[in-house]
Amino acid sequence: MKKKILVVLLFVMVKVEAQTSAFAVADSLFEKGRYKMALKELDKSDPSFLSNYKKAVIYESIDDYKKAAQFLEKAVTFKDDENAKLRLAKNYRSLKLSQKAIPIYEEVLAKDSLNLVLKYQLGKLYIINRRPKDAIKTFQYLVKNDAENANYSYHLGLSFALNGQRDPMMNSFLDTHEKDSTHLNAIARLANSYKKLNDKDSTELFVDKGLALDKNHIDLNKLKINQLYLDKKYAETIPLLLNLDTIDKKDTYSAAMLGRSFFNMDSLEKAKKYFKKVSIKDREDFKAQTYLGHIAMIEKNYRDANFRYMMATYVGKEKRDEEYFGLGTMFFETNKIPQAINAFKEAYAENRRNYKALYQIAKLSDDYYKDKKIAYKEYKKYLETFYDRDEVISVFVERRIKEIKKDYFLEGELLD
Repeated sequence: MKKKILVVLLFVMVKVEAQTSAFAVADSLFEKGRYKMALKELDKSDPSFLSNYKKAVIYESIDDYKKAAQFLEKAVTFKDDENAKLRLAKNYRSLKLSQKAIPIYEEVLAKDSLNLVLKYQLGKLYIINRRPKDAIKTFQYLVKNDAENANYSYHLGLSFALNGQRDPMMNSFLDTHEKDSTHLNAIARLANSYKKLNDKDSTELFVDKGLALDKNHIDLNKLKINQLYLDKKYAETIPLLLNLDTIDKKDTYSAAMLGRSFFNMDSLEKAKKYFKKVSIKDREDFKAQTYLGHIAMIEKNYRDANFRYMMATYVGKEKRDEEYFGLGTMFFETNKIPQAINAFKEAYAENRRNYKALYQIAKLSDDYYKDKKIAYKEYKKYLETFYDRDEVISVFVERRIKEIKKDYFLEGELLD
């Protein structure tokens, strides 16, 4: 019996020694970059925690996170190892499977609640997975335990934003800025938040602070440009837009805004250049075609205007009343009144608040048709809907209604 036990022990010792030797060889091969040979050497060993763990490390080193995760999953079935679990969570995050990493972090933190680094990572995962209440609770804990850490306050702000709590969100971003005046992400968030609140002064304050830190920050540049454009400071937008155009070549925003700025500065050739660039790069940006239509109208190139406006109405997915209105103007100037009336009707159908389109329908109907009842009906609709919109137009419309009623009355017919 003792001999049998001795033989078994010797067998186990030989087997362990062989595995240890295989691991040593695998480690040596891996250190030299022969990872395929190292994996073959590990395959010679019986499945164990260490063999699976070492394979995972190799696959992780060549960014094969899927296989690394698979072998770590096998490894933890042999041994409840915290480092292996955390490594598995890291690979899940690399695979964008952060929801699988959360239970691992929660399990580890249940044993060690003072691990602030891990708690910070968990809080960010809650945000990614849209669990705002868990994120808020986590970052409030972190802020309480490390009041000087600006990133904790920033992520608390993100958590409140995710939960739709505007005021706590902004207070957290302000707290972040107070702790770290160079925290660019917090500054950008504050600038955007104040913009939504229509607080122009605060928006400009944080936009300028952010651009002083990073003059190439895309979102802050756009906020600055949009405000200058609204203030009709078109010349001041040009250098900012030219710089932005070199930073983000794929986005057509800068080219489109350059076109609009030059258009408003009456630099039509430059505007045309940028709108053509946009129309080629982004065929769904129908507004580029609209502006090219406007330029063609100014240049009395009615054929091109017709083409541009038609393209805009065909491509556009949003309200296209401006485009149909442009078509109507083009038809009017080329003395195609019925087509003009139809185009203005399309414009009004697209946007029932476009009072100019409705007025053009009424006025052109009045000028073109002998039957003034057509115009009378449209004039009445205008007064009922847009009486307070434009005083000059309303005075004219009221006069025409009275004149038409009088003419029909003299002919023996009463109009409502």
